[in-house]
Amino acid sequence: MLPLFLAATEAAHAAGDPSIIEKFGIEWKYVVWQIASFLILFVVLYKFGIKPTIATMEERNRKIEGGLKHAEEMQAKLAAAAQESARIVKGAQLDAQKIVDEARKVAKDFADKQQAEALQRSAELLAKAQQAIELEHKKMLNEARGEIARLVVTTTERVLAKKLTDADRAAYNDTAAKELASL
Repeated sequence: MLPLFLAATEAAHAAGDPSIIEKFGIEWKYVVWQIASFLILFVVLYKFGIKPTIATMEERNRKIEGGLKHAEEMQAKLAAAAQESARIVKGAQLDAQKIVDEARKVAKDFADKQQAEALQRSAELLAKAQQAIELEHKKMLNEARGEIARLVVTTTERVLAKKLTDADRAAYNDTAAKELASL
């Protein structure tokens, strides 16, 4: 670009027209030094200022992108963990409900079994009590018959006013007991 500019100014100078450069009093050696100074300053600034700044900004951008990706991953993991915990809680609730239902069933079965056993025991006790009552009744009847027979013999003895032997007494007792038993 510089050679093209120099060529254009030389062509204008050769034509004899006072050029803009001559009108403003620009000298070539100062322009070249200023361009060289500017290029040196630009290279130094680019190497030590712009390039590290760009590298720092790119590094920061990478970190930000990495942080965003990490945040997205963590958000996805959090959502997955929330779903997993909801699934686990739901499973635990179902298990708890099954356990409660099973416990109710076992308790009902136990209560039914206890009730059946109680009914059976009460029936057995009632039967035993009935048998005991019957035995006691028979025993009392036998005792009453024996007592009645003794009283009959004693009364008969007094009525007849004679003393009976033990054999006669036993015979009367047996006869009275048979008659009472037949009633």
